[in-house]
Amino acid sequence: MHTSFADQLSGLDLSGFTIGPAPLSTTDFPSSEAASQTLEAVWSDLFALVTGTALEADAEDLGWAIVNLFHRAAERKGTALDRAIDEVRALVATADGSEVHTHDLETQVERAQCAESAMLAYEEMREIAASLYLNEFGSSWKPVSSSRLNHSATLTSALVQGRDFLRARSEAKRRAATPEGTPVVFAGGRMGRSSEADALAFADNIWATLDKVRARVPDMVLVHGGDSKGIDRLASSWAERHKVPQVVFALDMRLGARAGFQRNERMLSLDPRYVVAFPGNGVLERLVIEAKARRITVVDRRGPLGTCPKSQGGGITG
Repeated sequence: MHTSFADQLSGLDLSGFTIGPAPLSTTDFPSSEAASQTLEAVWSDLFALVTGTALEADAEDLGWAIVNLFHRAAERKGTALDRAIDEVRALVATADGSEVHTHDLETQVERAQCAESAMLAYEEMREIAASLYLNEFGSSWKPVSSSRLNHSATLTSALVQGRDFLRARSEAKRRAATPEGTPVVFAGGRMGRSSEADALAFADNIWATLDKVRARVPDMVLVHGGDSKGIDRLASSWAERHKVPQVVFALDMRLGARAGFQRNERMLSLDPRYVVAFPGNGVLERLVIEAKARRITVVDRRGPLGTCPKSQGGGITG
């Protein structure tokens, strides 16, 4: 949940000041219906234009860039909001009761209110575009390095970078970067399939397994590595379609060979309810061993085509 500007104001000593209503209302921004209709029309026309041409190979890159336009706009408004909030705090701390000081405070409050409203509007449009991206390309949209936060209570999905998640937990600063729910770790490697039928069966098994886990953990937060070329992509698409929040722990390439093991440790530090393990490399095997050592239930799907190995139980059946 987003700690709104109004909530933050309520925690300050504003005796002697009168804070008026926000200068902008929802009617000053595009309605959800209008935004959805317009973006769907633009999206449809654009991809109809490039389909069957030499530009079709770049279609996914174009789609990603469209979503990113709204993401970057929302980030800029979020930065403006943070700066205005800092100014409000500083002005409250140095209040002298003068008309000039009061005017400066009111101006900064209005700046913050306007920035917050615009940020929420851009985030809503980003989510509409991200949904179109998912339907078009079958994968969840995510930014290059930052988190995909939803500050509006009406938006339920989120994709958060792991470092932001851990920082928010330790500092309790940004509730928007701390999806509420029970962590479930998903892990697997890049596995080639001998046929299209095998690839479809493997994908079906991933989604079916996640469906079963969600049935047991309705408030699950999916934790994964965010590998866009591995099976994390399939898990992320499942989460997007089911409005399940995601926390992504990308590899820290500066650590070299230790990067995967360090990511394991960070994911397990969340004390997940389950670790869902599909076929992978030695780093994944170590994740399974460490999870069992911590008495974390492992949903083992390291058998053929992502099935439960016959020699042992897989944590969740049925």
